[in-house]
Amino acid sequence: MPLYRDEAIVLRTHKLGEADRIITLLTRQHGRVRAVARGVRRTTSRFGSRLEPFMHVDLQLSDGRSLDHITQAETLTPFHAGIGGDYERYTAGTVMLETADRLVAEEREPSLQQFLLLVGGLRVLASGDRSPSQVLDSYLLRSMSVAGYAPSFDACARCGTLPTSAGPSPGASHRWFNPSLGGVLCATCRVPGSASPAAETLTVLGALLAGDWPVVEAAEPRHLREASGLVAAYLAWHLERGLRSLEYVER
Repeated sequence: MPLYRDEAIVLRTHKLGEADRIITLLTRQHGRVRAVARGVRRTTSRFGSRLEPFMHVDLQLSDGRSLDHITQAETLTPFHAGIGGDYERYTAGTVMLETADRLVAEEREPSLQQFLLLVGGLRVLASGDRSPSQVLDSYLLRSMSVAGYAPSFDACARCGTLPTSAGPSPGASHRWFNPSLGGVLCATCRVPGSASPAAETLTVLGALLAGDWPVVEAAEPRHLREASGLVAAYLAWHLERGLRSLEYVER
């Protein structure tokens, strides 16, 4: 069978038979791939520990009829070492893996931007240099944007007008947020059920999307919490159902 090599992040694993596993991967060149790792659950396996969630690996695979087969695995970055021992990092990282799995829906469809975004997000998360919640929110907004669901935090998502002032006249400020319409709304375009977040929260959301960390780190905790709630609502709407792993993230 033809062989190929690729770089990958392990997203999840499932038991198969007595000693095998099905490994779901997000690869650099081939998108999402499901492959069988033979004998990986045996204690004598040569690369069992390299095929766990969060692992960044270099793989050799062979083409199969329904599932490919992993024949070699080398560790590139053991992200699990910096994530697995901390509850906040672990739960945030689990949401990142599940999000990548859901957003890259088609198997073997190249998605280089999603792959690079996930590797970068896990690297920052594992380093412990930033708050896990903030890293997660930034990753979710960026991954949604790459998938074609970019939210608007400045121009009205419905009519495209930019805010001009904080005055009370219609269209003067964009004080409403609606996930189903793609972001902030002006006074003219707002619809029933839209949230009305603080202006500072919208600033935080824009900074998370842009990676403007000084603005994020200077924000008040209440605005960060409100931003996290809006990110979760936006994600749930566009994925059509919530992420199971998000329930365990402390907000």
